[in-house]
Amino acid sequence: MDKDIQNSSRAFVIGHPIGHSRSPMIHRYWLNQAGLTGSYDPVDVAPEDLPTFFRALKDRSSGFTGGNVTVPHKEAIITLVDEIDETARLIGAANTVWLEDGRLMATNTDSLGFAANLDETAAGWDHGKRAIVLGAGGASRAVVHALLARGFDEVSVVNRTASRASTLAERFGPCVSAHGLENLADVIKGANLFVNTTTLGMAGTEVPPIDFTTMASDALVTDIVYIPLETPILAMAKHQGVATTDGLGMLLHQAAPGFQKWFGVKPVVTPELRQLIISDMEAH
Repeated sequence: MDKDIQNSSRAFVIGHPIGHSRSPMIHRYWLNQAGLTGSYDPVDVAPEDLPTFFRALKDRSSGFTGGNVTVPHKEAIITLVDEIDETARLIGAANTVWLEDGRLMATNTDSLGFAANLDETAAGWDHGKRAIVLGAGGASRAVVHALLARGFDEVSVVNRTASRASTLAERFGPCVSAHGLENLADVIKGANLFVNTTTLGMAGTEVPPIDFTTMASDALVTDIVYIPLETPILAMAKHQGVATTDGLGMLLHQAAPGFQKWFGVKPVVTPELRQLIISDMEAH
């Protein structure tokens, strides 16, 4: 793709609903910073309309060169593109698509975004060997993928429904084990990293008491939920004197690879961009 085409590329984020997405704010900020005339727009696509949308994308009649995919379409699009990479295959979902030599390609950048956020905010986070992942949904798969890629020897997936944790663990092999929520107190002892991928504490849901003080002395607790920035689980860990990192950086960093593919410029996650999103969150 030549520079002139990239300058005027049109990208999207699709979901259902899509009005809540902050992706347009992120990508429009980068377009402005790079002085590009391209566009990035939200498109509400109902599940039954997804095949039609992707046919138009592949035959170029939509006018888009690629885009982001959010809930509830991340798993469904895997069967609608021409090729997914190894990361998307392992995670079982994709969030970024682009046209390349007439073929529609897909990847999942959530794993990269998760790791990049911790690289930026908690240097040395990946020196540990044992991690706990609370939750067993699609986001959990991306986190487990990142942890294994960064050298963790043991990843314990803890979930209210143990069978879901088992299904996830089987997907990734012997380094990943499954546990019910009732076993969290034992599993967490000596762990180096705790990652919450659930919505526990959101919308008034109850958060079970967690003793983070039994983790390793240099332990870190992080949450991929970023509204609010300090989630109930992060507040609990902070109160116990354990280091914490919020999940907003994951949203920002996962967006960067797609922008580079669609517009040909590698964007930078800046403090100004982070504050832009925080201000928008506070306004709503």
